Amino acid sequence: MIRFFVLVTFIFLTGLNASAQYGGSRSMINYLYHKAKPYYFGISLGYDNSNLFLKKSNYFIDESRYLVVEPNSGVGFHVQMIVNLKLGETYDLRVLPGFSFADKKIEYYDDLSGNVKQDKRFESVFIDIPIIARYKSMPYNDMRAFVLAGIKYTYDVNSNSNDRNNQDLIKISPHDFLFEVGGGIQFFFPYFIFSPEIKLSTGIGNVLQYDKELKESKVLEKILSKALSISFHFEG
Repeated sequence: MIRFFVLVTFIFLTGLNASAQYGGSRSMINYLYHKAKPYYFGISLGYDNSNLFLKKSNYFIDESRYLVVEPNSGVGFHVQMIVNLKLGETYDLRVLPGFSFADKKIEYYDDLSGNVKQDKRFESVFIDIPIIARYKSMPYNDMRAFVLAGIKYTYDVNSNSNDRNNQDLIKISPHDFLFEVGGGIQFFFPYFIFSPEIKLSTGIGNVLQYDKELKESKVLEKILSKALSISFHFEG
């Protein structure tokens, strides 16, 4: 997906450079049209690679029968609306409510045999509310680069945290807050702005719901979410 992101960006850069050479002084006309708008809306589609950061407990070090406990990433995708408010020439405030789907696992290896493995899988459907501040460079040939930072609240409507029928399941809180950083490029077209973007998200709160009766939970002290996202924004 990262290679695909780079390829799409390269194709658009090549096309815009060729258009600028052909159009001469008209190479900034699309940017000037969109510049006049104080706000605009759009839609975002993208790919997510989600994972977990695990901090082991003293029980894992001293008493656990597990040799290895490690996360395993999974793929997903997201669909978001875009509300963009311009704060001057170079800053934007953005809200991107939407849905995302993620698949993650925690793998437990038994140290008695060395190859016995248990999987604890989390299939999540998130309601996402990211709030992003974005800084944009000066435009060149109907394109400009940007960097961003913000915070995102997520709620997992498919969480197992209230599942009373499966007491052997490690449980994850449905609520989470993540810090996000990233960057991308805007390409200005006559009727819309196309923006490929890459972003890293890191959880800032422990989502583990500790259960002292469950050994899979006792070996962990903290679980944090993390994800790599590649998005394609269509806005204007």
